[in-house]
Order: sequence, then structure tokens, then C-alpha cells
Amino acid sequence: MRTPRFPAAPGLRLALGLGLGLLGACGGGGSGGDDDDTPIDAPATDDSGNPIVDAAPAPDAPPLPVCEPVTGVPTLDLQVIASDLDMPVFVTSPPGDPRLFVLEKKGSILLIKDGVVQPTPFLTIDVANVSSLSDERGLLGLAFHPQYATNRKFYVFYMDNSSDHVIAEYQASAANPDVADPTSYQLVLHVDDIASNHNGGMLDFGPDGYLYIGIGDGGGANDTAQNGQNLDVAMGKILRIDVATLPYSIPADNPFAGATPGLDEIWSYGWRNPWRWSFDRQTGDLYVGDVGQDTWEEVSIEPADAPGGLNYGWRIMEGNHCRGGTSGCDMTGKVPAAFEYAQAGSPGGCTVIGGYVYRGCRMPDLHGTYFLADYCSNWVRSFEWSEAGGVTNVTNHPGLATDDIVSFGQDAQGELYIVSQGNGQVLKIVPQ
Repeated sequence: MRTPRFPAAPGLRLALGLGLGLLGACGGGGSGGDDDDTPIDAPATDDSGNPIVDAAPAPDAPPLPVCEPVTGVPTLDLQVIASDLDMPVFVTSPPGDPRLFVLEKKGSILLIKDGVVQPTPFLTIDVANVSSLSDERGLLGLAFHPQYATNRKFYVFYMDNSSDHVIAEYQASAANPDVADPTSYQLVLHVDDIASNHNGGMLDFGPDGYLYIGIGDGGGANDTAQNGQNLDVAMGKILRIDVATLPYSIPADNPFAGATPGLDEIWSYGWRNPWRWSFDRQTGDLYVGDVGQDTWEEVSIEPADAPGGLNYGWRIMEGNHCRGGTSGCDMTGKVPAAFEYAQAGSPGGCTVIGGYVYRGCRMPDLHGTYFLADYCSNWVRSFEWSEAGGVTNVTNHPGLATDDIVSFGQDAQGELYIVSQGNGQVLKIVPQ
């Protein structure tokens, strides 16, 4: 079903065009414009043909630091990279670029260059007025185009002053790579919201070169608007679009594209609040930390070769357990969580913080290890996963515990970071 320009359902508008706590053209669809389904240039692959989400940099990009691997599985510790930040929520790097970019919830993107937070923000965006750590609005996500080194394009996810979801494209300045050009703003997507919470906030490019966007169910306890299972709204979904040109187009293999009922943009559904998720940069598997209601927290894993259109269960299920929704508790056709933990008991918690599969060069014996955390309980754990064996080697990492963990991050070399919102810090995971 093509996405109309007018509201597709109460509280939803998908708008596209050019121009101008935690956790949408006439005669056409959400795609608008050109229906060319050819993706942007695909990212590079390794020697085994596995996709690498971060493509190689342009020849004139700054060199990456020299890596000195350690042997064996080390005890892990934290190294402070930046402090005195104002509500940081995410850290990331462009492909092949040694710099770090830190998002502050109030609207600034800060640049860490040569280990120093630069005095001039890379970009400042007018976002929702955020006044507390528990406020789930503001500047939430950042994704660099796989060919950022040559086209300078990047994409942000924020809640605007009406508390609606906005995905926008910007470019870095052609004259100064350490600042963005604020006049380069182009609207990619606008989705009306119904509440201030359950916003999702993550966006990233998949191994296929398309842009994926995670949006929560819109807020309210027990999915008040029943958005998770409603294929006519964008909330409670992970979307997938082609931003090779704007207005964006719809990939031909999106599960609800064309005449199939459902929004063209939807890739998967049944999510409550997919706050932080990531692609394994070696295998292309998708790991999603979906924040629970009041009983179970979960990580769901979608193999790289999985079809689109999968239903991850909310609000019929919470984790792998019946919760009951409009259709009762029929688990048929619902994808179970790969990993879950109860909010009560030990280690317990309240908000899963999805992380990354480690693929860095510093600790090669940790390759394939996925890291996650809990915002309330402050613990960091890891596990390994395979389709054949499921989750194994669940490990607690006491040396990584810190206050108010709101996100993980990954740099161009695959090294991982933790963002402590309450402490205003970005910390790097390092061997002890």
C-alpha cells in the first residue's frame, strides 16, 4: 500500500521532501519521485565476501590509529574519552574516519578530534525542549552515509518542538570537514507522534546500503494506540528506505511495497521501543534491544538473510511471554527474543540498552561477542549468538559498570564505547 500524503491514521503523518529517561505524494507513496529500486553503492566486503557496513574512506581521509592487539580474552575496563558533556545519548564515527561524533540530547553534535572535544559543535539542531535525563525526546540518532568521505552526507533522528519524529539529511561543510553546513538540511521523513515517550531513536545503514529507522510504539502503557501490530502506521516498526536521491524511494523487496497491504516503508513490526540496535559489521545480522514494559527486557536478532515483514510480537508478547493484546495471546508467526531478562530479581533492570557485536582490532579474541547493558541497574553483559546454537557464553563485566548507561557506540575500527548520560561521559571499552 502506497503511503498517502495525508494522515494514514490518527496521529500519523509521513511527509517527505526537499527543502528548507528513554525510551509521509499525490499519485504515489512514501517513496515519492523516482521509483528506482537500485540501492546506493553497496558497502565493502571482507575476504570471505561478508558485508562490512562501514565502507573504505576516500584516499585523503585522516589515517586511523595504529592498532596493537592483545592476546587472549582480557578483563575489560573503561577509559574516559570525554567528560562534562550535557546529556550525551550516542557516539559514532563515519566510515574510515578516526574522529568521534557525540550527540547531546538538547541538540548538539560534538566532535572529538585527536582526543579533544572541539569547542565549536559540528552541528546544533533545534529540537524538543529537553529538561531532564528521563525525557525521551531531543536529538536521538545519527548515521553517516557509507560514502560520507566523498558525498559528506549524514542523517539525524530527532523529536521536534511538536514532539514529532523527524529524519533529516545534512552535509558536512565542503570548506571545513569539522563542521556541518546547516543550510544543507533536507527533510527525509516526518512522523506525527501521540506522546512524548517510546520514540525509538536509532537509524543506520544496513549492509544492503539502505537506511533503517527504528520508531517506538508512540507511548502510553500497553501500547495504548495498538500501533505495534498495526501495519498502517509507522510507530512500533523498523522502517527501510532508499535515500540515494530525495525524495526517498522504496526498495523493491520491502515486504509491504506496492499493492501489499501495509506501509511501503515497513521492514519489520511488533516493536515496543527499539531504542538501540546495530548490524554486525561482519555478518550483517541485526541485533535489536527492545525496551520492555514492566516485566521483561529483550534482545531480538534478525539474521542477515531473513526476509522482511517479520513480527516481533509486541504487544501480544513481552519478551517470550504472553502479555495479551487485541488478538489475545497467539504466538503463531511471532519471532521470539534471542535473549531476555526479567526486570525483577538479579541482575534485573528496567531498560535494555542494545549494543554491538565486537569486531575491533584491539581484542581479537572477543570477535563475535555482543555487548548490552541496562540503564537502571548499570550492569554490562555480553553473549555470543549463532543461528544453530542460539545464545551462549553469557558474561557479566563488572569493570564496565557505570551510571545511567544510555547507549553504546562503535568507531571506524570497530572498537566500542559506552555513553553515560548521568555522568556526562563517553568511555571506551579497553583491556585492563
